[in-house]
Amino acid sequence: MQGRRILIVEDERALALGLSDLFSGAGYAVSTAASGEEACTVCGAEHYDVVLLDVLLPGKSGFDVCAEIKTRSPHMPIVMLSARTTSTDKVHGLRIGADDYVAKPFDALELLARIEAVLRRAHPPLPMPTALTIDDVQIDVQGRQVFRDGVPVKLSARQFQLLLYLAERRGRLVTREQLQRDVWGFAEDVNTRTVDIHVARLRKAIERNPAVPRVIVTVQGLGYRFLG
Repeated sequence: MQGRRILIVEDERALALGLSDLFSGAGYAVSTAASGEEACTVCGAEHYDVVLLDVLLPGKSGFDVCAEIKTRSPHMPIVMLSARTTSTDKVHGLRIGADDYVAKPFDALELLARIEAVLRRAHPPLPMPTALTIDDVQIDVQGRQVFRDGVPVKLSARQFQLLLYLAERRGRLVTREQLQRDVWGFAEDVNTRTVDIHVARLRKAIERNPAVPRVIVTVQGLGYRFLG
C-alpha cells in the first residue's frame, strides 16, 4: 500500500533532507519544494494528502502560499512550520487556512503526530465493516472471532482489541505511544516493551510468516502500520 503523499516546502536543504527522511521512514510518499513559487506550481499540478509548509521562504512567503493553495483547494490540509512563534504569526497562519502551526525547533515524533492528527480530521476513518479479510485471515468484528484459513484463531481480549485498533487505522502509522494510551491506558512514559510483546504474539497468531510480517509491519523506531 502506498503511503500518504506529503509535500514538504522548505528552502533549508539540510532540514528538507531531514524531514524527507523522517516522513519516508514513517511510510509517506515524499515530494519537496524549495520556494513558494515552486510549491504553488506543484500543488496546482499534483495531488497531496498534506502539505508541510515553512513560513520563511525565498520570494513568496509561506503565508502567501497557504492562502493561494487554500483558495484553489480549500480542503487541502496544511501544517505551517516556522521559527516565528509569536501569537500574532500563529493566529495569522490559522486564519488564512492553516490546519496547524508547529514551532521550530520541533520534536520529530510530535511533528509526525500532528501531521497524523491533521490527516485524521481531513480524512475520517472509514466505518468499520462487520467482517474483514486480510490475506488468509478473517475477522468477525461483531462476533469478536478470528479465523485463519477457516480455522479459529484463539486471541486474548487484549490481542483482539489491539487487532481491531490497528485494523481501524489501516494504512496509517500507529505509534507505540498511541497504543499504550488507547489500548492499555498507560501513561506515555511507561516502557513500550509491553506493546512490542503483544504485537509479536498477535503476529504469531495471524501472520503466515511472523518473521516476515505482511499484515502488521514495523515502522522502525516509531510504531506499526496495518496493511490489511
